[in-house]
Amino acid sequence: MPATRSAGVLLYRIGDSRAVEVLIGHMGGPFWARKDAAGWSVPKGEAGPGEEPFDVARREFAEEMGSPVPAETFLDLGELRVSSGKLLTLWAAEGDLDAAATVSNTFAMEWPPRSGRMQEFPEIDRSAWFPVDAAREKLVKGQVPFLDRLLAALDLRS
Repeated sequence: MPATRSAGVLLYRIGDSRAVEVLIGHMGGPFWARKDAAGWSVPKGEAGPGEEPFDVARREFAEEMGSPVPAETFLDLGELRVSSGKLLTLWAAEGDLDAAATVSNTFAMEWPPRSGRMQEFPEIDRSAWFPVDAAREKLVKGQVPFLDRLLAALDLRS
């Protein structure tokens, strides 16, 4: 059985001091509500049959951040197998977006468990800009290597 594929866009900006900041989102839902360290993610989502990963990446960014990617140039950061077993492909794009304005799409799940009650939760409950070193602590473990790939592509070190 082929691995599930996901794709996303890592938005970044470079400050006056040449520090790289990335925009990431805190995962929504009750399982992530009290988790901060390793509870954040790059906006991403699963590709359906026949979908091009780059199209999926841009669509998922818009769905999870509530805005299209504010960029026209993208850096291919490649793919990695993350801890869930999925293959994750990311692109980086330089741009700016108001993190406080994030409005994510939602998902439904039974909550509390075995209650028979379905509730809606945002996929991303908030987003924020973080310097790369802080993002290393915030991101789920499997996505952290993409930060090094971003810095290498920009020929910078955190």
